[in-house]
Amino acid sequence: QVQLVESGGGLVQAGGSLRLSCTASGTMFGLYATRWYRQAPGKQRELVAQITSGGTTTYSDSVQGRYTISRDKAKNTVFLQMNSLKPEDTAIYYCNAATITFQEYWGQGTQVTVSS
Repeated sequence: QVQLVESGGGLVQAGGSLRLSCTASGTMFGLYATRWYRQAPGKQRELVAQITSGGTTTYSDSVQGRYTISRDKAKNTVFLQMNSLKPEDTAIYYCNAATITFQEYWGQGTQVTVSS
């Protein structure tokens, strides 16, 4: 049974930084990519960053240049470094792992709140 556990959310002032972590446990075959999504109240879930098994990273336009996704393979952990945070970054952030057989796993989410 694969489990993803996020941590690192919290309350921060605009302009500040947070680092989210997503740690995977269990056996996962054929990982394709690990992603961070976010969902703000009343809005659809949005993909903000992705890192593939080969290490390629991509970002949404809204976070490009401010967020950095990275990983520690030895610790089965993916990070999301968020800098220059804005109030509009406030959301629940979810970790997602997708396999080459189109299985997907989700974490429980972690709240990020940015005050103005």
